[in-house]
Amino acid sequence: MADGVVEDTELTSYLAALAPDNDLESTGSGKRFGEAQVIQLRLSLVATQQLKDIAAEREISPQALAQEWILERLNWEGQASSLQDRRQQAAGEVSDLTDEFHFPADAFDAPAVGQR
Repeated sequence: MADGVVEDTELTSYLAALAPDNDLESTGSGKRFGEAQVIQLRLSLVATQQLKDIAAEREISPQALAQEWILERLNWEGQASSLQDRRQQAAGEVSDLTDEFHFPADAFDAPAVGQR
């Protein structure tokens, strides 16, 4: 530079990361992250400690572990719901009015294990 001032590229880079112009990865208002939304969870102290312990064993953050578990459960729920819909369609019992689960008529005919 002509006047002897040297640009601090590290500082410039740091400041640019703090205030991106139009970056989808920015949290902006704190409500969005790209196309994702932030959800807060409150856990008991025991549950929080369990989450931290399991995350430490897996060498990931508690937040990443919680997100992984939630996404896995949502996927599982979606698959279970889809399977239930297909079963009802096959049986001709399709109804958008209820989440009822229908058991086969003979599902409870066998005695319970350990019962006399």
